[in-house]
Amino acid sequence: MPAKKRSTTRSDTDLPSTLERSPKKAQETWLATHDAAVEEYGEGERAHRTAFASLKHSFEKVGDHWEPKDEKGPSDVQAERRGAEARTHRNDGDSAGGVNANATKSHLLDVAKRLDVRGRTRMNKDELVEAIQRANDRATAAARKKSS
Repeated sequence: MPAKKRSTTRSDTDLPSTLERSPKKAQETWLATHDAAVEEYGEGERAHRTAFASLKHSFEKVGDHWEPKDEKGPSDVQAERRGAEARTHRNDGDSAGGVNANATKSHLLDVAKRLDVRGRTRMNKDELVEAIQRANDRATAAARKKSS
């Protein structure tokens, strides 16, 4: 059965909550990629993963929203993969959940400071990525709770 075509006019309620709090360009990037992926693969997890993979090339998750990256490119090991290789490794834990793991340690320290990550100055790069992921998750959960 062919994939259902989606309307090109969508409402903000179709966006993940983190994107509702993000710049218009991030929203447009996610929506355009998601719509194309739905046409190709149908609605579901694969379309969402594709849209987030595209988003992570230009944006990084900071707290409860997405912000433009200084330099475009894959944000982590998983985002560097394509096609079958990406699908094979999707549950390996190689995704940094929107944190730009390929950024400099200095950039990660700045993000961690903005998120009030304690002990950040004593962390190595991998520890900073994990701490920022946890801080992002907490901020997103708090924002969702606040809006419900």
